[in-house]
Amino acid sequence: MTETVYTVTGMTCQHCVASVTEEIGAIAGVSEVRVDLPTGAVTVVSAAELSDDAVRAAVDEAGYSLAER
Repeated sequence: MTETVYTVTGMTCQHCVASVTEEIGAIAGVSEVRVDLPTGAVTVVSAAELSDDAVRAAVDEAGYSLAER
């Protein structure tokens, strides 16, 4: 298992959290998504390391932005 922390910008409410969680959770191999709304930190647990492009596309689909790491 791999645990990676990303920063998502633009989230302001629990609906935002739910959208980001749903979109990232749909990526193949993702088993858990934890979002800390105040900091924008999104912890993703997956079977293998994910490509930043896949995570960025999921976050974009949810309507938010992935900060550069």
